[in-house]
Amino acid sequence: MRQMDRYPFIIAIVLFLLAWMLGLPVRAQSAPLEDIHCTLIQDSTSGATLYQDGVCDRRVSPASTFKVPLALIGYDAGILSDQHTPRWDYKPEFNAVKRDRKIVDPTIWERDSIIWYSREITRRLGAKSFAGYISKFGYGNADVSGGAGKNDGLTNSWVDSSLEISPVEQATFLRRLLAGKMPVSAKAHEMTKAIMPSFKAGGWSVQGKTGSTARDKNKRSLGWFVGWAEKDGRRIVFARLVVDAKRDGMPKGLATRAAFLKDLPGLIG
Repeated sequence: MRQMDRYPFIIAIVLFLLAWMLGLPVRAQSAPLEDIHCTLIQDSTSGATLYQDGVCDRRVSPASTFKVPLALIGYDAGILSDQHTPRWDYKPEFNAVKRDRKIVDPTIWERDSIIWYSREITRRLGAKSFAGYISKFGYGNADVSGGAGKNDGLTNSWVDSSLEISPVEQATFLRRLLAGKMPVSAKAHEMTKAIMPSFKAGGWSVQGKTGSTARDKNKRSLGWFVGWAEKDGRRIVFARLVVDAKRDGMPKGLATRAAFLKDLPGLIG
């Protein structure tokens, strides 16, 4: 029995040596990804970093923060018109959660983070135009191919899939948006800023977008809050990212937003 028990080990060694001799790639099993925490605050004009804590150059899924560049695209392409047009009816084939089964306009879309509305924008846009905009934007890794073999890039690439962006890249994108320097119309810039949800944090007036994903294969969930804030004529951009296995009583993005709004007045005054 002891000799028989050695066979699997011996076979594994032989296979490893054959792979090495033939020049085939030999990789150890990937270790679980580490937790990621980042808070990044920059001056909106100069780009000077005013506060940074944690790992801020790691790319992850943008999740619903992607609704910010998608709004720019929608307005520039003429799919979206103003803060309340178009108003689209929910259809059963959208297969949305119960809270999202309602009539939605651009303001409600951003406020309530309605994914079926995002997918209707990209569907009307088409794959070629969609990919073209993301490439022109230089948004993260600009990979809208979607899951391998799934042909879902047009509808799902930004949701825990191929498209990824770091907090540093989020801040750069936001500064370009605020400066009116994205490769879209002036109207697209202004309307996108107009529909961003608004909040208060001490003396700061804040506009921003959350993003969440559920637990991945490493049992981690993701939470984003990105945007800009103004106080006494001063304007900043920010990105907070939390990726870990902790569970709260609300989606990760909402918890990340609540924590950032509480922290902001103490971070830079």
